[in-house]
Amino acid sequence: MLPPRAYTFIGLNGLRVLSVIAMLLVFSSNIVQLVHDVQAVNRFQEGKTAISAAAASNATAEDILHADYIIDSTVPNQPAGVFWAVVNRLLIIFQVIILLLSEFGWPSAFFNRFFPILGKDFGLGPLGIVQCLLGAAILSHHVDEFSLVAAFFLFSLGCVNIFAGLIFRASAKSKRSVTSWRDHAKNALPTHVAGVDIRPVASAAPSFVSSVFKGSDAEKQQAPAEAKIGYGFGVQGEKAAGLRGYLISKPIESLPRYAPSRSNSAA
Repeated sequence: MLPPRAYTFIGLNGLRVLSVIAMLLVFSSNIVQLVHDVQAVNRFQEGKTAISAAAASNATAEDILHADYIIDSTVPNQPAGVFWAVVNRLLIIFQVIILLLSEFGWPSAFFNRFFPILGKDFGLGPLGIVQCLLGAAILSHHVDEFSLVAAFFLFSLGCVNIFAGLIFRASAKSKRSVTSWRDHAKNALPTHVAGVDIRPVASAAPSFVSSVFKGSDAEKQQAPAEAKIGYGFGVQGEKAAGLRGYLISKPIESLPRYAPSRSNSAA
């Protein structure tokens, strides 16, 4: 039976894997759609002269010439429509790359400084909002089936990320981080008792215990016979302590302040 934190870790990382897959699909679908748009614009430009000549006698040719969109593309048939359609696709690809890097958490210093909403101090809500915006921008145009499925998948995961951001808030990325999981496993022992930091004492205790046991082992190796002998608190014990360099001194006799001195009492 795993602890609840383990299920949270697995669930958030599963959501991250699905987000990465969705963004990779959107990345590839936008490249494919960009190629199709460029090919459609080239065909339109090549056949534009023939269409203009036939437009006087053919209603269908006139409709194609003055259509809102270039046929078989997502490019609007208006001044600079090709330019803005290409810029739109390139911006979507650039944003998807930024989101992919933020999901991998690299480089973290770059995101914490220039894109803080995608850094480690924010949750999954901003990520989900950007994913929903990208999905809606793609779904608002007539696209092929591959782009349609990829954009809908990204929009759905964006909604899930927003929901996860509302639940876990700013701690979502730390809960799914592998490095924070390792740090939590290292710091399994309590660090504070009754508001007092015990980390220095806890770190010093193992070294103290190991040094004590090492010292006792060394003494046993040097004098195995003497280690088993008990001299007690008498004269033999005092001699044994003196041989080992220990000095036992008698405490100085003292009287409490309120007691009369011996000289006064003798007088």
